[in-house]
Amino acid sequence: MGTPLPTTSEPASPVVKRWPAIGRAVARARRDLAAVLSGWDLTALTDPATLVLSELMTNSVRHGRVPGREIETRYERVADGLRLEVHDANPVWPLMGKPAEGDEAGRGLLIVDTLTRGQWGVADRTGVGKRVWASITADQDEETA
Repeated sequence: MGTPLPTTSEPASPVVKRWPAIGRAVARARRDLAAVLSGWDLTALTDPATLVLSELMTNSVRHGRVPGREIETRYERVADGLRLEVHDANPVWPLMGKPAEGDEAGRGLLIVDTLTRGQWGVADRTGVGKRVWASITADQDEETA
């Protein structure tokens, strides 16, 4: 059984931010998400959510960067936890790889898939590019711990 989420009379508004497509922005976005989760009384989701965000943003910085364009994050509190999205201007969708045992890269989406129990995906977005989304719930946190 998952950790019960606090009930509120009104859902929190989604939090949308834009970040430069550079490595330093990933750490800043993780800290920002941790603060948002704290404000929503969802600190139990901080570790898996910030790791998922880190993997998705890192993919956008490395593979989705378009000169002159920023990366957008969107965090939304949902009934059973958190939905987060990372938007970038590159229309090429990421593929989950199958890295060889000695490979030092290529495991990001495998980590996302594990932490979300397959509750993630890619979609077109209004304008150019794509959005990669993931759902993190309290029961997922307990199962992956």
